[in-house]
Amino acid sequence: MKILVATDKPFAKAAVDGIRGIVEGAGHTLALLEKYTTPQELYSAVEDVDAMIIRSDKVTSEVIDHAKQLKIVVRAGAGYDNIDLSACSQKGIVAMNTPGQNSNAVAELAIGMMIYMSRGCFNGSTGSELKDKTLGIHAYGNVGKLVAKIAKGFDMNIIAFDPFVSKEAIEADGVKAASSIEELYSSSDFLSLHIPATAQTKKSIGLNLLKLMPKGACLVNTARKEVINEEELVVALEERSDLKYVTDIAADNQATLDQKFQHRVFATPKKMGAQTAEANINAGLAAASQIVKFFESGDTTFQVNK
Repeated sequence: MKILVATDKPFAKAAVDGIRGIVEGAGHTLALLEKYTTPQELYSAVEDVDAMIIRSDKVTSEVIDHAKQLKIVVRAGAGYDNIDLSACSQKGIVAMNTPGQNSNAVAELAIGMMIYMSRGCFNGSTGSELKDKTLGIHAYGNVGKLVAKIAKGFDMNIIAFDPFVSKEAIEADGVKAASSIEELYSSSDFLSLHIPATAQTKKSIGLNLLKLMPKGACLVNTARKEVINEEELVVALEERSDLKYVTDIAADNQATLDQKFQHRVFATPKKMGAQTAEANINAGLAAASQIVKFFESGDTTFQVNK
């Protein structure tokens, strides 16, 4: 089988070497398409491949139309909204992600952002400490659990809300389970957001929730920008001069946010939750291993287009 690694932002060399070892060790052929600049380059590269590994690259219906032999595509990372799942399903192509491989990197970033904002963006002003503050975690999955684990080391009070995780499972970790999303937001000095971008969650974080947050509260978004109602975020920050917002996914209106609210908002230059050497390697190796297992035994454990 021919397996393509298509990455406009390439994996680290150690990751590519590891992927090659897994793929070729199983008797398959590895092809690389790195730093490509046009969709046409990707169209050409996929014409004769049986499998693909991608990062933030977009697998559109057009890509799938050109991939006549494609049987499986794996997104090296947790989010998979860059894959047209419907088009994959229509062509019988299995789409997977690699959940958990980037989780620690994202969790550490979320905590780092809390420290950065609580200390006035390191501008020399008097800040505050995380100790004894309440941390709310919106979505208690792989990343949320790790954020809670790290935050315990700062002696934070932790509360979480996730309609898909039982109260018993949350509280078994020593975390309070919020009975509603409103309770979560009204209780949280820091709110760490980890929900996916779905039809139900897009633009779901807006004025009604933000105005519930305590005085001086900070919303930390290492999830997706699409879940934020950006217009209502502006209104909330205007109405509440004490609120703060920090993210690793710049908003579409980031220039407006920066100009209006200065040290109360911060966005990294690019999405960087998974931008660590360790996460880069882990996700790539997991993707390669999943493809090999799929071809060897039909394993579809991490399929996302069922």
